[in-house]
Amino acid sequence: MRQDTVVLQDVSHVYVNNRGAFLAVEHMNLNVAQGEFVSLIGPSGCGKTTLLSLVSGLIKPTAGTVYVAGEPVSQPTSKVGYMLQQDYLFPWRTIYENASIGLELMGRKTAADKEIVNQLLDDMGLSRAIGSYPHQLSGGMRQRVALVRTLATEPDILLLDEPFSALDYQTKLQLEDLVASTLGALNKTVILVTHDITEAIAMSDRIVVLQANPGRIRTEVKVPTAIRQALPLTAREQSGFHELFHELWKHLEEKEVHPVNEG
Repeated sequence: MRQDTVVLQDVSHVYVNNRGAFLAVEHMNLNVAQGEFVSLIGPSGCGKTTLLSLVSGLIKPTAGTVYVAGEPVSQPTSKVGYMLQQDYLFPWRTIYENASIGLELMGRKTAADKEIVNQLLDDMGLSRAIGSYPHQLSGGMRQRVALVRTLATEPDILLLDEPFSALDYQTKLQLEDLVASTLGALNKTVILVTHDITEAIAMSDRIVVLQANPGRIRTEVKVPTAIRQALPLTAREQSGFHELFHELWKHLEEKEVHPVNEG
């Protein structure tokens, strides 16, 4: 039986500043099941990052309700981990110390907690770098540290805001495979924001296409089983991948038609 971990129920959000009010998302309804990997794609201004901020509890919706694990979200929660495009590692802390900072802030310093960090670093191929500092690592390795830092607190839900966009293409593909296999093994619920259609197809179970001004859901597309079950690099070679790319591209190119009131 499907159990939804994230639910957005008729959510709208307005940003207000000294220049006025801006409707970022309007009447957003979205359900994400336990263990599901959902990608959000759409043009700039469609509210992708706003949706992540709402789910994380960093901001409260102007209207509607966001639920995580059946509970209304009113503030940040340890059930949700948030990984950004920038790694934001502290340059004066070692890789192990950077990876452990979330646990430190939560007051978790037991031997079991330390083992979680060590195991994740090993899983990410970083065991030999635990005593190194961020400036000694490549961009891809730094992003792996950021992922370990996020996973170490054992969140149920991962929010990924374009985490691979600053990397070179080869590193990006390698990290996609590593992240997909790791999160799949841990049965994490994931919401990914990306501008890369191929990345969305290769990593996701379902893709939500958003339209802008204000942000609304245009359509949702389920990724075929053969593509979903393959690691991202191999998924790009599966039958139907390119057809799905063109379908999504067509949705992104569609212009929203607003009715004209007559009379």
